Amino acid sequence: MSLAPGPTLFARFAYPPNALGYCGPDEHRTMLEYASSGVVDGDLRGLARGFDGAWPYLQLIAAANGIGDPLDQRVVEAYWIGNGLLNHVPPAMLAASLETRFRAPAGRGWPRLAEAITASPLLQHGFHVFAVYPWVGLLRGGTGGEPLRVLDGCRIRWGCVEDVSGDRAMVRVRPLVWDGRTLSLGPSAMESAFVARDGYGLAGPLRRGDAVALHWEWVCDRITPRQLASLRAATASHLDLVNRRLLHSPPQAVLA
Repeated sequence: MSLAPGPTLFARFAYPPNALGYCGPDEHRTMLEYASSGVVDGDLRGLARGFDGAWPYLQLIAAANGIGDPLDQRVVEAYWIGNGLLNHVPPAMLAASLETRFRAPAGRGWPRLAEAITASPLLQHGFHVFAVYPWVGLLRGGTGGEPLRVLDGCRIRWGCVEDVSGDRAMVRVRPLVWDGRTLSLGPSAMESAFVARDGYGLAGPLRRGDAVALHWEWVCDRITPRQLASLRAATASHLDLVNRRLLHSPPQAVLA
């Protein structure tokens, strides 16, 4: 991964869902320009605070590690990719944060979600995707195609660049697969992903063989072997949580 400042790194991973209208302020063009240019200022920090899904997690990771800035590069990396900071977030601290935000929307499903929190999976972005968003419950309820597509796109996934042509790259990835009972990583497959739009890119120049992290339809950054291992570990933790606990809970348990 490039040594981007924390706010720039946040913008790189936050831009793809923001451009789709899923989260954050309606400023996706501005986010793309910030992510591409590397400029860090008060306006970018203000935009980051407008992501009401991700921002509280950044605050939580920072507070648990005694870091004053939620956009510190280490904190942002921990949330999107995973690193050692996640090991210092106590389950009780996570539970208190999520109870404030999600107990009312979860309704009768809150006790099961609280149980999942106690299981203490790594608090990387995938935790929110798999445990808090409703898609795992919908998948279990029999609505296969769309929930699986959203889960796969919304999680941060890794891949290897096979080719770059214009604004797109062909990347070898391992997509999620669902057999009706278990959610897992399937065999490797080729995926076409954006690397730039209108001259603005997120990850910088890419070459065949680069290990990269993807979010939705975009390559967001190159990643190091350490970061690849962290991302794989976080994904394995979340899939274990899904298959051991959430898929055996009533569907409303994960509706939030």
